[in-house]
Amino acid sequence: MKTKIKNFIKENRFNFFLMLYFIPYMIWFEILEHTVTDDFHVIHMNIDDKIPFCEYFIVPYYMWFGYVAIAFIYLLFINSQEYRKMCIYLYTGMTLFLIISTIYPNGAYLRPTSFVNDNIFTDLVKGIYSVDTQTNLFPSIHVYNSIGVHIAVSSATRGRKERWPVVILSFIIALSISASTLFVKQHSMFDVITAVALNVIMYILVYARPGRVQTVADAA
Repeated sequence: MKTKIKNFIKENRFNFFLMLYFIPYMIWFEILEHTVTDDFHVIHMNIDDKIPFCEYFIVPYYMWFGYVAIAFIYLLFINSQEYRKMCIYLYTGMTLFLIISTIYPNGAYLRPTSFVNDNIFTDLVKGIYSVDTQTNLFPSIHVYNSIGVHIAVSSATRGRKERWPVVILSFIIALSISASTLFVKQHSMFDVITAVALNVIMYILVYARPGRVQTVADAA
């Protein structure tokens, strides 16, 4: 057993190394969170005012953290090549998000000032509001990564017995997470649209016409 674990770690050293991307990402993101406070370009679309606040959507909003983490572990074990493609896909979009937020400080005023209901769900919303400012919004990384993970899972499970249950469950989770960004008033519809648009571009580059991306995934 110990030998298998050692061999697995040895064979996936580069794949584990790729996870270190989150360290510079979080450092950069935290810098933006503390520097972009009230002097920013306001993101807003008229449809934002028609979308009601619903505290129950905080559940799928929180699920995003586990969804992405589980996808990394799942793909690492079943298909290292698809794992690397997912890393290229997600990291490219996340880096573009940081660059956009740096050169175009942005934020929104969408959050409710008071809550009709007083329950555990509104408490969870308050928790998110207290640690995550409503700045640096587009494209929504919650939406971008959710769609990207679903695409990666769909690609990696092709030909596997568990494909359809996993793909269907992944789709439901990704869709609910994307919707949650709007219903908990953390993002504007503009953030969702730009995340979807970026996914279309990245899907073409990484999965539809992989080219050099496939070469990197094979060689790594």
